[in-house]
Amino acid sequence: MAMKIRLTRMGSKKRPFYRVVALDSATRRDGRPIEYLGHYNPMVEPAEIKLDSEKIEKWLKQGAQPSNTVRSLLKKAGL
Repeated sequence: MAMKIRLTRMGSKKRPFYRVVALDSATRRDGRPIEYLGHYNPMVEPAEIKLDSEKIEKWLKQGAQPSNTVRSLLKKAGL
C-alpha cells in the first residue's frame, strides 16, 4: 500500500480551501483520509499554511510520499 501526503479540496465554488491529508495513493482526491495533517488557504493574502510538523514527520518516516504541491508547501512552511 503506497501512502501519499496530498491536498483534498474543500470550500465552495471559486473559493478553494485545501486540507493536507495522508491517504492511500489509490484513494480518490476527496476520499476518506487516514489522517488530517493541516490546511492551506490560498484565498487570503498572504496564503495561510498551517501544518502539524510532528504528524508529517511521522508519515514521512513511514514512507509516505508528498505530492509536488505539498512538497512546495512544506518548503514554504520551513519543514
